[in-house]
Amino acid sequence: MARQAAFEAHHRCYEDWFERHEAAYVSELLALRAFLPCEGDGLEIGVGSGRFAGPLGVQVGLDPSPAMLAYTARRGIEGVEGVAEDLPFASGRFDYALLVTTICFLDSPEAMVGEARRVLRPGGRLVIGFIDRDSPLGQAYATHQQESVFYPDATFYSADEVANFLEGGGFRVDAWGQTLAHSLASTREIEPLRPGRGECAFVVVSAVNGG
Repeated sequence: MARQAAFEAHHRCYEDWFERHEAAYVSELLALRAFLPCEGDGLEIGVGSGRFAGPLGVQVGLDPSPAMLAYTARRGIEGVEGVAEDLPFASGRFDYALLVTTICFLDSPEAMVGEARRVLRPGGRLVIGFIDRDSPLGQAYATHQQESVFYPDATFYSADEVANFLEGGGFRVDAWGQTLAHSLASTREIEPLRPGRGECAFVVVSAVNGG
């Protein structure tokens, strides 16, 4: 995650997004909660300002941006500076790991998967929430990414590509979920979690280490 400069410079803009799109944010939170273990030691890779780790009860968050980690600390999360491709944690430390809209900013999703597998205990769970490139919202982000302060260098992935990263890295994918069937501008109500993938913009995949 070497692309932290935009998040350092525009951290207030990042925080404002969650206020302006509260229904979409809560929809994503509820979708993620359905897949996270209820107990155990958790890590969010690319924790940002802690908007997900905090309410989801994830104890440790990693991010390359000191400005983001300052928000994380205020939300009661142990923040660690670092990158997804070289996690500064001992092998087998965590029961589960979470990524939320982070995979598109990575230099190497394959390296992240390898590192996640290393720091997870056998049978540990990796949960990834991402914008499906093949969805209308994903296509809109890709089309207009040069107009965004955050997405000019982002690489959006399809659900199939994310599944390939996981399975190629030694994980067994065992569940999919999705939400946000409408554009952000028209999302004014919290949307329920739907099973599967291919119909909504925000997709959650859950995979087991060593599957």
